[in-house]
Amino acid sequence: MAKPYWFCAMQSEYDALLQNNTWTLTSLPSNANLVGCKWVFKRKFKANGTPQRYKARLVAKGFHQREGHNFSDTFSLVIKQTTICIVLTIALSSRWPIHQIDVNNVFLYGELDFLVYMQQPPGFSSTDLSQVCCLHKVIYGLKQAPQSWFQKLSTNFFQMGFLPSRSDTSLFTRFNSSDTLFILIYVDDILVTGSSSILVQDFIHQLNFHFALKNLGHLHYFLGVEVTWCANDSIHLSQSKYIHDLLRRTNMLHAKPQPTPMISSLRLIVDGSTSVEDPTFFRSIVGALQYVTITCPEISFPINRVCQYMHQPQLSQWKVVKRILCFLAGTSSHGLHSSPTFSITRFSDSAWATDLDDHKYTTGCCIFVGHNLISWVSKKQKVVSQSSTKAEYRSVAAALADVIWIQSLLHELHITLPTPILYCDNLSVVQLVANPIMHSHSKHFELDLHFARDHILAKSHFHSLTIPISSCKHLNQAYL
Repeated sequence: MAKPYWFCAMQSEYDALLQNNTWTLTSLPSNANLVGCKWVFKRKFKANGTPQRYKARLVAKGFHQREGHNFSDTFSLVIKQTTICIVLTIALSSRWPIHQIDVNNVFLYGELDFLVYMQQPPGFSSTDLSQVCCLHKVIYGLKQAPQSWFQKLSTNFFQMGFLPSRSDTSLFTRFNSSDTLFILIYVDDILVTGSSSILVQDFIHQLNFHFALKNLGHLHYFLGVEVTWCANDSIHLSQSKYIHDLLRRTNMLHAKPQPTPMISSLRLIVDGSTSVEDPTFFRSIVGALQYVTITCPEISFPINRVCQYMHQPQLSQWKVVKRILCFLAGTSSHGLHSSPTFSITRFSDSAWATDLDDHKYTTGCCIFVGHNLISWVSKKQKVVSQSSTKAEYRSVAAALADVIWIQSLLHELHITLPTPILYCDNLSVVQLVANPIMHSHSKHFELDLHFARDHILAKSHFHSLTIPISSCKHLNQAYL
């Protein structure tokens, strides 16, 4: 509070709370549960790393709450990464404007269903220190804060004619005879795109009557992802600032770049070396690297590997993390390129029995809409596969489930695409999917895995299951 710029930020936050009638001072009932509070300070930066403003937030200590006493359900409004990529692809293909807006003090708009008593804000207490704040509005830190904000926002959207998507409830759509508008919500960060600039501006102006907004203009920096507009109405998504901050945090800003994020022949085990000195720091860095996979899918597999040793990290796993950081040091400006295009293609593969500890396999899948990579995953399965065929078959089933979900989302957005193609490099899986033959090598397969074969044979979602020619050189063409 001795720093003028921080005190100014605190005063601004405190005034906003009073203006919003967030609480009234009262005596604490004898049987009430008192929730503490604290100030949280943060410096906001622009995409280029220069300071933007100082921000102070009064946050309730939600861990003091008791379920059923002063809160019940919790929910956070978070848009899926795949949904963002799909909507961006639609907007680029249709040459729609894409704007971003930020809602000031979003949680203060929520209404409380429970009586919550909170301590007075540190540094802004009244003369009677025995009094407490009886909250009328939701405040940051309360467990029900995100859900209350979602209810408030969705109610206003319903009144404006929007409907939530069944595939992703954080996506709101409005279709008229000639106009279309899509709204993507990530708590208080909102993306708006529609069939005309006038339509988008009218929506922002109308929403500003209900909430205090900051119109950030055309999409340029969203959730730590830098958006660069290129020629031919395409965009480049990267996280160079986030990566540089991570390298600075690990003292590897000037590390020698590596050509790959992981040595392909490396096999990690649980007890391969001595334990790291600071396991908490290891977990923090690996968790931060998981967010980098939003624009760097090439590190998904090594991140998946090191995440399996978070409970007892060792030096061998920390060396893999450092190699990932060295790889990012040379590719910090790399990212995803999205261009106007449409058609779904899916690739699936698996590494069978490569884990030396439990012999479970890792499945990998990626989905392209045209040339745009919109979804990918590298995941260790929960069961042991008795053959490579079963491992690949499970990957195909997981891939098909994702494609069906994407098709459902596109159908809600009134987008019709050609029949998707699923690529798989295992001939046994292709034969098993294409022909309803059960023999000794596949009788142990779970019945839920055969929904892939049922869909393909019924041609309800796929016209063909395709083997890439590069993986089966003995076949000129294989469409089943």
